[in-house]
Amino acid sequence: MKIGIVSDLHRHVPESLHEALRGCERIICAGDVERESVLWELQTIAPITAVSGNNDWSLDLPFSVTTTIGGVTFFIVHRPEDIGIPADNVDVVVHGHTHIPRDQTIGNVRYLNPGSTSRPRGGSAPSCMTALIANGKLLEVGLVELPEESHGWW
Repeated sequence: MKIGIVSDLHRHVPESLHEALRGCERIICAGDVERESVLWELQTIAPITAVSGNNDWSLDLPFSVTTTIGGVTFFIVHRPEDIGIPADNVDVVVHGHTHIPRDQTIGNVRYLNPGSTSRPRGGSAPSCMTALIANGKLLEVGLVELPEESHGWW
């Protein structure tokens, strides 16, 4: 099973994101979409599980979500400082907010941040992640760098 992981879209779904997420069966979004239309557009690619970011005050999204996809348990939250200590039964923590990609394992928990599709920081490119899951295991995570695009709104 292939899943897409996105965060910090800030009102825009770049066309290149559609290509990057092609073939995904699920999408995890770690917040800061700002507009419901962004969620609708992502939903046209694959079913989405999303949380609220610090800029999503007008959207009715949960602060955090724990979900199991393909036998892998994910804890999803926007800001890394809101992670706290995940339960022992969490395999992967997905967060956003920093706009800088992260793939780090601490103990038995993998921490993923896909960066930002629209406003990267720290010298990173616009990005998202894809992950492969099989037999209840996270097999592979890849950072997908997206081309710079003109947004026209900022």
